[in-house]
Amino acid sequence: MNAKSNPIGRRYDLDWLRVLAILSVFVYHSTRFFNLGDWHVKSIVTYPWVELWNQFALTWLMPFIFVISGASLYYAMNKGGVVKFVKDKVLRLLVPLLVGAFTHASLQVYLDRLTHGLFSGSYFEFLPHYFKGVYWEGDPSAGNFAFAGMHLWYLMFLFIFVLVLYPVFRSLKTRIGQIVLAKIGNALAVPGVMYLLAIPLILIDDHVNGFIVEVTPGGWGMAFYMWFLLAGFMVISSARLQECIRRMRWISLTGSIILSAGFLFIIVIGQSPAYADLSESVDDLLRSFASWFWIFTFLGFGSQHLSFKTPFLKYANEAVLPFYIFHQTVLLGVGYLVLQWQIPDLLKWIIIVVISFPVIMGLYEYTVRRNNVLRFLFGMKPKEKVAAPQPVLQTIPSQASSD
Repeated sequence: MNAKSNPIGRRYDLDWLRVLAILSVFVYHSTRFFNLGDWHVKSIVTYPWVELWNQFALTWLMPFIFVISGASLYYAMNKGGVVKFVKDKVLRLLVPLLVGAFTHASLQVYLDRLTHGLFSGSYFEFLPHYFKGVYWEGDPSAGNFAFAGMHLWYLMFLFIFVLVLYPVFRSLKTRIGQIVLAKIGNALAVPGVMYLLAIPLILIDDHVNGFIVEVTPGGWGMAFYMWFLLAGFMVISSARLQECIRRMRWISLTGSIILSAGFLFIIVIGQSPAYADLSESVDDLLRSFASWFWIFTFLGFGSQHLSFKTPFLKYANEAVLPFYIFHQTVLLGVGYLVLQWQIPDLLKWIIIVVISFPVIMGLYEYTVRRNNVLRFLFGMKPKEKVAAPQPVLQTIPSQASSD
């Protein structure tokens, strides 16, 4: 079944892919306890192969989520004017970002400071210090207030991007804009041309400097994510390009594997001073193309196999945002406790995942999902009101009619 089976209704393949992408973020973060880089809570023992998995995941994970966000924006632009659009993004993105920054992000910062020897005491003793200065990951001299909500930086970036790019998105939905999108889609639908969407990433890397490229949460800078968002908007607009992506899914997968293998090989040999210059000149090129090959792989296979609706999809799609908001705080809390146990590291990771997932889902199911105030604070729409069943009045035949 492909996307053509649902030509007018909702793109269920995008819903499935969004759910799977957020689950991938959960798995990625669950392994960061054991990679080589620093994190808020770390295992004493770390593993190079986990670092390679992390580098591989960063190639496509957040870029793909921004592409899905751009695709969703393409459909959202048809629903009302600018006021309604901005209001929706404030409720969907800004409110949960602020709630996270002023509540449970403090627990993440506390565990960070505690495990890095920068604070000693209980969580409640730390709270008065949380609003002193601004938190900056990797800088022990910075303050504690996580204005971006720690992992909720994605919501902050997306909110900024949709406001900045709104005039562009709006103009592309006009009659002339649709003609422009159609021409772009037709050009990209020429076999092989769609992969050239990696070229702007290379140009950004070579010619853009400053904060928007040097601050790299999720492995990429703001300028790169903005391009992925805009590109997702353009890619989803063309039915012809969508069909090309579906047809070329196996080519995309083959190229993804080859490019990712080359990228990881360059990372490994780049640790040697003899190959440092080669690594610096080639790894960005390979990563840029690998990201788009993976994106088209997921879109192609999703279009082919995931264009259907189930009750589970409806539930999971609604749970995506609260799950994302909760997941890192829960992982860090559980991980902090489990890492102290004297058991094999693989077993530690399994226990962290097995405990964290139901805790996250329990928090969603039994608190957020059932309470309209919490639904609002977590960027969800109010519960749909179910109309009470009306009593059925039975007419009792009169004596006259029964005679």
